[in-house]
Amino acid sequence: MTSEVRTKATLAQDASAIMNRLTTDQKNSALLAMADALLSEQEAVIAANELDLQRGREQGTSESLLDRLALNHDRVTAIAEGLKQIVELPDPVGELLEHFDRPNGLKVNKIRVPIGVIGMIYEARPNVTVDAAGLCLKTGNSVVLRGGSAAIESNRKIVEVLKNALGKTDMPADAIQLIEDSDRASVNEMLKLNGLLDVVIPRGGASLIRNVVENATVPVIETGAGICHTFVDASADYDMAIEIAINAKVQRPSVCNSMETLLLHEAFAGEHLLTIADRFKQLGVELRGCERTAALVPGMKIASDEDFSTEYNDYILNLRIVPDLDVALDHIRRFSTKHSECIVTENHEHAERFIQEVDAAAVYHNASTRFTDGYEFGFGAEIGISTQKLHARGPMGLPALTSTKYQIYGTGQVRG
Repeated sequence: MTSEVRTKATLAQDASAIMNRLTTDQKNSALLAMADALLSEQEAVIAANELDLQRGREQGTSESLLDRLALNHDRVTAIAEGLKQIVELPDPVGELLEHFDRPNGLKVNKIRVPIGVIGMIYEARPNVTVDAAGLCLKTGNSVVLRGGSAAIESNRKIVEVLKNALGKTDMPADAIQLIEDSDRASVNEMLKLNGLLDVVIPRGGASLIRNVVENATVPVIETGAGICHTFVDASADYDMAIEIAINAKVQRPSVCNSMETLLLHEAFAGEHLLTIADRFKQLGVELRGCERTAALVPGMKIASDEDFSTEYNDYILNLRIVPDLDVALDHIRRFSTKHSECIVTENHEHAERFIQEVDAAAVYHNASTRFTDGYEFGFGAEIGISTQKLHARGPMGLPALTSTKYQIYGTGQVRG
């Protein structure tokens, strides 16, 4: 008996042959139909989402994770708007990257082409279902979606809506497939589908990504966890520093580009540490600090190496006082997941050194790490934020979901 995973991956592969023939206008029309369908069916989508939220509450899911899961009218509208923004973006498929003529008369083009069939494995964020589908379809790829069990009702309804919309367009509805089997074995089967899946993209917490990277035989684009740091240098403007730090931690702590550790230069901390700690406490953030910090802030828990290595995705923040830029850089090298890092400073030399030396997908000077996002970078919705160094790095928009092909035109040449 053929498994659900293999059956749906085969359907997606069959659909990819049709996807290769679609024009940009045909793909855009399909995306607009999907956006319109989400808006017209938003009550049904929100009702399905409420079933997931209710189950999550009964199981004791944290408020920050429930926030990642939750859909409302504003969020559904924003998700549909994301599809419309993808429509407005240039279609990279067919883009001529290189052209050259060989001495023997061969004319060679290098163009962008779809990757083929993309497997997406992700957790409790139903917006990813739509973002991934939109980006993959715009680039001529089929997509096999495997979301987390926490969002299964939301994802079922969303995919049903999207596939029904595609049924009225030139795009094959089978280009979107949802794996509904919530058993971990379905993930492991996807990871071995060489010949059916061309690439797997994991998007979620550290354990999910580790499982995919360690067990996949299908090629993987790794979207890493986000242990993000902000280093406030001695010369930093206080008002700027505190607003950046608060935004990086509190604006939406459940996402991968939120700050987990705040590093303070000892000169800056000597003047502002207690005020900063009070601001975060007022905002409901639990503070954990190095021994030096804990000695100055009453009631603070001492942060261990395990704390500095944890992506909290919650209202928890590590604080560490450092004597200089070198120690800050050493700390980031040791604990960073190479996602997003920030320095707040008025010292140009320190800023340039930080920008050059920090090994991360996104490095900021005087701006919140919360900007590491495909939408904020002008890419439209993103498929994920890659922390690896091959093929794609940082927020992955449309070009990251393409491969290349050489087209060679001859007049009868043979190789001697």
